[in-house]
Amino acid sequence: MRFLDREAALVAPALLGAKFLVDGVGGQIVEVEAYHPTDPASHSFRGPTPRNGAMFAGPPRVYVYRSYGIHWCINIVCANASAVLLRALEPTDGIAAMRQRRGLEDVRTLCSGPGKLCAALGVTGALDGHMLDAPPFTLVLPRGAAAAVAIGPRIGISKAMEVPWRFGVAGSRFLSKPFPKA
Repeated sequence: MRFLDREAALVAPALLGAKFLVDGVGGQIVEVEAYHPTDPASHSFRGPTPRNGAMFAGPPRVYVYRSYGIHWCINIVCANASAVLLRALEPTDGIAAMRQRRGLEDVRTLCSGPGKLCAALGVTGALDGHMLDAPPFTLVLPRGAAAAVAIGPRIGISKAMEVPWRFGVAGSRFLSKPFPKA
């Protein structure tokens, strides 16, 4: 996937509207965040470790880590140890499986945050470093005109919070949090 062999800040907005599935369960990407190794909020900032090795192995891999020891989070690895965190999906495929995994009925809340998304899709650390272009993953890039993109600061981090590398489908009901009003 040569598409991913670019910096994450370029790839991230282009992923909006793409279909992302894990074993046939998932939906359209509606919210992402970009991270770069020069960015103190990035897991690659301090160089390679056993935990972040997938980020340095190059695209098209996924980097899966546990946030705060509780929630799994999945990133799409891009060029130069940069990555795109998947923050939210609009569920389209395997909704019954997502509802069962999450114990929820409301489709809007199934994948409205990185931890929720991973729980709904059955993503765990066992997938860390796996190739994105092979099972269990399916990534279908959007065709045609891009949706209107909302841009804002990243959320849920304590460093470089002001960097405007959070991208979302403007007006989507499936975002993890609304974007600030301009």
